[in-house]
Amino acid sequence: MLFQKWIDKRIAAYQNGLVKQYYAEVENMYRTMRGWRHDYRHHIQTLKAHMSRNEYDDVNQYLDMLDDDLTNVETVLKTGNRMTDAILNSKLSLAKNQKITVKADAAVPVNLSVNELDLSVILGNLLDNAIEACSQLPEEKRLIRIYITMKGSYLYLSVSNTAAGKKKAKLADRFLTSKGAGHGFGLSRVDTIVKKYGGYITRASEDEAFSTEVLLPAQV
Repeated sequence: MLFQKWIDKRIAAYQNGLVKQYYAEVENMYRTMRGWRHDYRHHIQTLKAHMSRNEYDDVNQYLDMLDDDLTNVETVLKTGNRMTDAILNSKLSLAKNQKITVKADAAVPVNLSVNELDLSVILGNLLDNAIEACSQLPEEKRLIRIYITMKGSYLYLSVSNTAAGKKKAKLADRFLTSKGAGHGFGLSRVDTIVKKYGGYITRASEDEAFSTEVLLPAQV
């Protein structure tokens, strides 16, 4: 029992540290975007100057540079909650690098009764598992769906992904993992957090697909 508590504390500290890192990265991204908007008038004046001299090649070149610059600072998803944006954009960037198609629809209220760090740990673990499952598939079959919204007084989260193989087996209401000993701490951490807030979690395994749904009490 004491050893398990020690493990839980180590995992929590590690994951909270990662979330803070993601948050810092997104804060820097937001600063860059604010700087880009600040320079917007300058960019318009420069383009107008080129147009007045019929320098169309220069206009096209300038637009290409602006397009590249904006692409580098554009966030994948904005939910309205910065801590959630931090973890989501970090994980979705990783998914994109692994050529995984992501379809996301997410809106998170700024004022939550759920601790933002706890929410980010839930999302981080669910997305880590989804990315890992998809990475084992051919590129054309890699797909993750994310849906986050309010349902009454609850925050609803759904993460589903394509997966290799047939429906997973269960043991004592838990899906068996094929990762070997030492794995599964992430899912256990998610269950602990959901239980902490008196929420609900369901997991479903089908042929070539896996999904998780979470309901957490929240206040808007």
